[in-house]
Amino acid sequence: MIIAIASGKGGTGKTLLATGLARVASEEMAVQLLDCDVEEPNDHLFLAPEFTWAEEVTLPVPQILSEACTLCGRCVQLCQFHALALVRAKVLLFPQLCHGCGLCARQCPANAISEQLRRLGTVEGGEAMGGISFARGLLEVGQALATPVIRELKAQAGKRRRPGSLVILDAPPGNACPVIETMRGSDYVLLVTEPTPFGLHDLRLAVQTARDQLGLPVGVVINRAGRGEDEVTAYCQAEGLPILLRLPLDRRIASAYAEGILWVDGLPEYREALRGLYSQIAASVEVRP
Repeated sequence: MIIAIASGKGGTGKTLLATGLARVASEEMAVQLLDCDVEEPNDHLFLAPEFTWAEEVTLPVPQILSEACTLCGRCVQLCQFHALALVRAKVLLFPQLCHGCGLCARQCPANAISEQLRRLGTVEGGEAMGGISFARGLLEVGQALATPVIRELKAQAGKRRRPGSLVILDAPPGNACPVIETMRGSDYVLLVTEPTPFGLHDLRLAVQTARDQLGLPVGVVINRAGRGEDEVTAYCQAEGLPILLRLPLDRRIASAYAEGILWVDGLPEYREALRGLYSQIAASVEVRP
């Protein structure tokens, strides 16, 4: 089973929940945790993995051969990402806009376009505490395309996955393309929110992305619960969204998190709640048609 843990905004507790659930579940089954927040991964801070493999992530970017180019403008017309422009008898390339689809090179009538690999980042993995199979992506500084790194992370981790593993995907914050790529192919999406106006606003957007656009089953975890959650509860009831867990506003959780301590080890009384959370998700996935 593949569970994507996401949220509409940052700071709601995705990493808190992903690392805690992985740690508790690993005591009963094989678990693989993928940190898909490739711009700022931090699951490793709590799980202390030993990295044993790494793969470079690259993207093919066009190179215009000026001596062969006839300035027909075909490549500019085909580029859906506006990475090419014909200006003053010269084809200009904006590499940061290129998505590496290769259409311009394949369709150039003069064969005046070659491709050169541009480094986007790295994916790496190994084994973390409790025998958790761990992997993460790292987007190169200055690069803008996180989605190909996430796609490669899932592909490389999939090759190394133990049969029957529970896979937990810690998604980036927001609702843009990197989040959609993380969720794609999941069996269940667990949305973490907080009882604030911002949390509710972004939860609505996350539900639209996961359930309404991708057609995935969705459950909600309210973090820092205990005050001001009436509106979040009312929204979930109106939308038919199950609230699977309420984590209280507990200063001890924040203290453990700030010290880099895995909270379910420092506060073992929360372990049973996470076991119950997994049981609810597993039961929901099993009854799906």
